[in-house]
Amino acid sequence: MAVRRSPRAIAQNDPGFIKLGLQVRGYSVISQDDRDAALAPGDFAIYDTSRPYVLDFAESFEMFVVMFPAELIRFDRSLLSSLTASRFSGRSGLGAITSSFLREMSRQLDADPLVGDFSLGDAVLDLVTASLAERLGPDGVTDERSRRRSLLIRIETFIAANLSDSGLSVTEIAAAHHVSVRYLQKLFEDQHETVSGWIRHRRLEQCRKDLSNPAFASRAVGSIGSAWGFPDAASFSRAFRQEFGLTPSAFRSRRDSADGLVP
Repeated sequence: MAVRRSPRAIAQNDPGFIKLGLQVRGYSVISQDDRDAALAPGDFAIYDTSRPYVLDFAESFEMFVVMFPAELIRFDRSLLSSLTASRFSGRSGLGAITSSFLREMSRQLDADPLVGDFSLGDAVLDLVTASLAERLGPDGVTDERSRRRSLLIRIETFIAANLSDSGLSVTEIAAAHHVSVRYLQKLFEDQHETVSGWIRHRRLEQCRKDLSNPAFASRAVGSIGSAWGFPDAASFSRAFRQEFGLTPSAFRSRRDSADGLVP
């Protein structure tokens, strides 16, 4: 079987998606941008619906495909185009973690529909973004604009992995990426954001997800805030209300009522 996306098809309908194909069974070749990614079970590659591509399958196969709007992955299209039709191994690095997560997700979807607001899309995007950033590395791009964008993505990935550390500081983040504090601040200013503001928004979003998760219904509000870097319950409550318009307790109560958990 072969799947071909032609310039004519793109002109008729371009949804602007990035697709990720995870080879579950059999073998395939994904071709785009003059590159070919030969995939064995566990490997994956990305491809862009805005440009022609070909998927070739020579025998019986199974592929799990995830697609998402390109802007959600926080990469410029020009930077993404350097990664399309490149094989990501499912046996090492972040590629192995991403592959394992997606394979299990595929099995669960086959067994039973996943229910509840568990933000699976966010988890997939975070893993994919981290895998792409790892592939780029500090020397993976050459022009200054793309280099800065690649560095910003690696920094954001680092921050996301350390959100639970209440002592995470701008100085620590800058040192971990061998840049000055001023340069780090400038990277975020170019995105109309501050480093501390970005950290706060991500922490509050994680708290919002946990407060929405029925699995954490018995956890104290303060405990959830503390788990994401807010050691002081009062400051957590103020920050959450400023971000979402409700205190954490009121937000949880409203969600519980909407889900029918509270009369």
